[in-house]
Amino acid sequence: MARFEPRRRAKLAMTLLATQIENDAEFRDRVADAARATWPELAEALDSGTVPAAADPATLAAAAYLLRPPNWPEIVEAAGAELDRSAAAAEQSQQTRAVETLRGKLSEARDQAQREVSRLRAELRTSRTEVADLRRKLHDARNRAKEAERRATEEADAAAAERAAAKDSVAAAEKELRRMRVELAEARERAETAKRTTREGRNAADARVRVLLDALNDLAQGLRRELALPTSIDRPADTVSAVAPESRGIGGRAGRTLSEQDPAQFDQLLALPMVHLVVDGYNVTKTGYPEVPLADQRRRLIAGLAGLTSRTGAEVTVVFDGADVDAPAVHAPRGVRVRFSAPGETADELIVRLVSAEPPGRPVVVVTSDQEIVDAVRRAGARPASSRLLLSRLRA
Repeated sequence: MARFEPRRRAKLAMTLLATQIENDAEFRDRVADAARATWPELAEALDSGTVPAAADPATLAAAAYLLRPPNWPEIVEAAGAELDRSAAAAEQSQQTRAVETLRGKLSEARDQAQREVSRLRAELRTSRTEVADLRRKLHDARNRAKEAERRATEEADAAAAERAAAKDSVAAAEKELRRMRVELAEARERAETAKRTTREGRNAADARVRVLLDALNDLAQGLRRELALPTSIDRPADTVSAVAPESRGIGGRAGRTLSEQDPAQFDQLLALPMVHLVVDGYNVTKTGYPEVPLADQRRRLIAGLAGLTSRTGAEVTVVFDGADVDAPAVHAPRGVRVRFSAPGETADELIVRLVSAEPPGRPVVVVTSDQEIVDAVRRAGARPASSRLLLSRLRA
């Protein structure tokens, strides 16, 4: 047992050791010597017949039992009574603490119950409010449902009436369609009869027109042979260098300047028979591509005008100011006439002379953005157009 761990020894050897101490005086004396060495002050007090007031009752009882002073039974009994009182006090204190703990838990439970009751009351009030709202909404929904049912009934009655009316309308329309088909067949028959009549009348009129045109053609050929006219003649613009500057008006051809946003009218003018398009060359090139050298400006414009005259068949004359150009080498493509102003004459004056050389009644269009030229050619009877309008047509 000595080799046991102290706690295990106290648990397992307690009864056996107590019995051995009670029955074996020698063993008890040896234990008492160990106790005297352990508790010297307590042992000395017990030997002198005094009981320390501050001694632990259990230790005091054990020491008295082992040392066996003269009054050890009373000491053991008194220590046992003190242990009983301590145990009772401890138990009472423990019970008091348990009661206090239970009271605290009870108070906490009451508070929690009170809070739970308050929460449930609040939820009950909210539920009552929601129930009242739901009842009101249910009442409104029932009223709306009744109203919707009433409107549905009315609309169904109206739809039935409309279907009946539609059936009557369809029947009337079918009747009208049959009547119109009969009238259409009759109209087609009349139209076919009219076409045959018109075709017969047109054939007779075409024959009369053809005979008249043949007579006019024969008359023109006879007149050309009688007057000995050449087969090809120069245009008025080809002879303009021999025409002295003059300010004679040509009535009936003047008009407003064509807008840059009106290209369709420009195309219509170019589509006129025998139209003459006169272009202020440098005014157009310096409007469209001023950063290019003058020679390249001329070549670029002339190439664009060649494409334009091939598309429209119009007579085109482009005029450049020749005051600062010595013997300009320009290859004019077919259909484009290129002219430079003579020394001492500006391109503006040459353009006015070209317009004035045309016979009255011939359509002439002058492309320039110079207001002085616009006014001069308008007085001479030509139709002015802006340079940007021509540029837009050349890019198209």
